[in-house]
Amino acid sequence: MNTYIFDNAPEAETAERFASLDALYNFRTFRFLETTGIGPGWHCLEVGGGSGSVAAWMAERVGPSGSVLVTDIDARFMEGSAYRKPAHLELRRHDIGTDPLPEQAFDLIHARLVLMHVPQRQKALARLVAALKPRGWLVIEDFDGRIIDRAIPVSDAAEAASFRRVGGALGRLMEERGLEVEWARGLYGKLKAAGLAEVGMEGHVAVCEGRGLGASLDAANFAQVRQEAVAKGLITDDEVNAVLGRLAAPGFAVLSPVMFTAWGRRPDTLPINPK
Repeated sequence: MNTYIFDNAPEAETAERFASLDALYNFRTFRFLETTGIGPGWHCLEVGGGSGSVAAWMAERVGPSGSVLVTDIDARFMEGSAYRKPAHLELRRHDIGTDPLPEQAFDLIHARLVLMHVPQRQKALARLVAALKPRGWLVIEDFDGRIIDRAIPVSDAAEAASFRRVGGALGRLMEERGLEVEWARGLYGKLKAAGLAEVGMEGHVAVCEGRGLGASLDAANFAQVRQEAVAKGLITDDEVNAVLGRLAAPGFAVLSPVMFTAWGRRPDTLPINPK
């Protein structure tokens, strides 16, 4: 069952969300992936293809002697993506929460903003670890929107409260679909508990100014869920309109969610139970 809250249909809001995510975070994602040593001949798995930009970057690095499998529970957007799809890049519809993966098949596995949306995320993590080759790398990136108060830069108390209400409505809908609020901040411990070696984690937070990429990402997210949030009485149309107006104002600013990036490497010998 698809519990993902955002629609991946090739529509304006989806395009804006993916474009904002790529512009905000690809430079960090590529830095972490470069650190693993990715190169020609590697076999990689990109879970949750999104726009296709990360998979395309991987395909360039591994070359025709390698391969990239990119999966998504809803691949409609990437199927129509402008990114070149070389012969060694395969797109597959796949639910990481329930569908199997080949074991010990990949030198590098990456997932950005995926597992936080998967109700069976712990089983999915075990499945990803089992899919690593010995000495293979796993890199997981997920948001934590509650570890800090995102409205800290807002000087007007009423505007800060309004932003928190709209953000809280989005969080409530995500929790109804199985979001674990503290998942991202616990990634370091989860990778250690899975038996991975060379585990590390970093967090990233930035100021999102009105009309900027971070504000555009918030606006796209709020726009996609507003109908359901209003129908359930979590917020009103007027509240959403007010927050969208502030996100489009040059003098407004909030903090981004914290993006936690965690990584680890499968040892030469590691007993794995992907069940």
